[in-house]
Amino acid sequence: MKKLWFLITLVVMLAVSLVGCTPAAATDAPAAGEPATEKKVVGISMPTKSSERWISDGESMVKVFTEMGYDTDLQFAEDDIPNQVAQIENMVTKGADVLVIAAIDGSTLSDVLQKAHDAGVLIIAYDRLITKTANVDYYATFDNFQVGVLQATQIETALGLKDGKGPFNIELFGGSPDDTNAFYFYDGAMSVLQPYIDSGKLVVVSGQTGMEKVSTLRWDGATAQARMDNLLSAFYTDKRVDAVLSPYDGLSRGILSSLRGVGYGTADQPWPIVTGQDAEVASIKLMIAGEQAYTVFKDTRELAKQTANMVDAALKGQEVPVNDTETYNNEVKMVPSYLLVPVSVDINNYKALLIDSGYLTEDQLK
Repeated sequence: MKKLWFLITLVVMLAVSLVGCTPAAATDAPAAGEPATEKKVVGISMPTKSSERWISDGESMVKVFTEMGYDTDLQFAEDDIPNQVAQIENMVTKGADVLVIAAIDGSTLSDVLQKAHDAGVLIIAYDRLITKTANVDYYATFDNFQVGVLQATQIETALGLKDGKGPFNIELFGGSPDDTNAFYFYDGAMSVLQPYIDSGKLVVVSGQTGMEKVSTLRWDGATAQARMDNLLSAFYTDKRVDAVLSPYDGLSRGILSSLRGVGYGTADQPWPIVTGQDAEVASIKLMIAGEQAYTVFKDTRELAKQTANMVDAALKGQEVPVNDTETYNNEVKMVPSYLLVPVSVDINNYKALLIDSGYLTEDQLK
């Protein structure tokens, strides 16, 4: 009998103990039939590390997406198209939910994006339009036509063209022919410059106009420098270059190196007006030194935030913020887009725009 009472008492104590443990265990487990919540993964494909702006873009997106609760997979393709295709394919294979792609060549991704689409992946073109495919959902970028307008207006203002001054000699440089942005930049610039060329107030001494003649493959500064060398030796042995339209800081630095090599930047031969884009540290230093006259600032932090907002809204089934549905035709569809506003930068406002905003630091410019 004592043994029976002992067993009964033991069973009751064990039952009480288990009941006390059950609620705590239940709060840590998903409800019946519901899988554990996993973070969505955003694959970020950037074209290269050779330009500091793409490094900044990638880092900004990782920061913003992480703060919003997403996991990220950031890859740089080093301007190698097969490498970018392989990286994107690997992201899809590993289960990325979203692809944010700044394409090296926007026309080369059709096959891999078909695989991504078939896997249910959301696809965002980032600052470079992806073409020749229906499988791009949205486009996040800046107003690229306006970038060119700003660059041409910088030349117009610096030379006093609106006041009737001239004629002045100018040479034109374009971006990479496999980047759709390059054409928007060039067209925007020519919308301002062409009337002055037609009137004779601007003279393209080389006669080289149109993207088929002035483009610079892969936005390569050395290629721009070599072309400027050729222009100077062929057309400017007894003439002065007064302005150079350059769509990107990396090209501008190559152009300035060429000009420096033949004696520009002296009291007898002052620098021409040279434009640029992206507010890269090396070019802001040249601006402070009086060499590069202008650049265009595109705040990549804001573009990263806007891209993340578009992704977040799409994944939650909410209305995706776009402000342009009529500009960016990728040869298959009109891609819904969000365009941010670029800003002109010169020696007078670079501190307020770049340093006071925290985009750059004083130490970076020393």
